Amino acid sequence: MIFWRLFYTFCKIGIFNFGGGYAMLSLIHGEVVEQQHWLTAQEFTDIVAVSQATPGPLGINVATYSGYTAVVNAGYAPWLGVLGACIASFAVILLPLLLMLLVCKFLQKNKDNPLVANVFKVLRPAVVGLVAAAAIVLVTPETFGTSPFEVIASIVIFAAVFIAAFFFRKSPILLIVCSAISGLIIYV
Repeated sequence: MIFWRLFYTFCKIGIFNFGGGYAMLSLIHGEVVEQQHWLTAQEFTDIVAVSQATPGPLGINVATYSGYTAVVNAGYAPWLGVLGACIASFAVILLPLLLMLLVCKFLQKNKDNPLVANVFKVLRPAVVGLVAAAAIVLVTPETFGTSPFEVIASIVIFAAVFIAAFFFRKSPILLIVCSAISGLIIYV
């Protein structure tokens, strides 16, 4: 049954994710697109775009939309898709929440221990690697287009948003709105 598989899959994603929503993207993509085939690469890319534009944590938003889409794509009614969204959202935070409660208790007792500090030194570059993997997963024809015009337009928008965000520290909300307006101008 899809609901049990959703719960199990998103529990697994939640417990093995380190680094937040962006790092979670490659795990979710691997599970829901490549292994379970619940979503297409195009649907996943669209879900990530919508998740970026909606309030809330990216990873939970992607889990919510993925759960809904997986259930609806499996042939169930949209109202059961809402149940799938709730299950995926709950599952992706359940085990990390329990683990964080235990870790916080442990860190409070051992915050001055040099071994604990060394573990965090190793985790930082690992998280950067997971975020980079998530970015690479999204570089697909579904994201950048197939025609030369679409690819060039996508690269220009990508570069402009990257420069505005990284060098000029512009608001992500402003960049999303500007990108949406650019898309309307370029593709209409």
